[in-house]
Amino acid sequence: MTSSNVETSRHDVASVNSAARRPAETKAAFKTTEFIAYVVITVAILIASLVADGNGNGDNGSSADYFRADRAWLYITLLTIGYMISRGLAKAGTRSTDHS
Repeated sequence: MTSSNVETSRHDVASVNSAARRPAETKAAFKTTEFIAYVVITVAILIASLVADGNGNGDNGSSADYFRADRAWLYITLLTIGYMISRGLAKAGTRSTDHS
């Protein structure tokens, strides 16, 4: 019996594997701490808008509303714009492997 001695260098194996493997651009958005912070802060703004009132006793009664719904939605809109910009910046620093 004869055995053939085939040598494969580490460089050859790496070049074959790198052609088949395509790295992901960035993490999925829902897996980031940015998204978790966005959701938590959005919920906190909505709760604060529901609970806060002008007289400080939390009854949402006689006096004018201190933290109105339109102000809460403005803050959520600004928060959403900030989140979208941060995701765009996160993706801007990655290389595109698409050669088409």
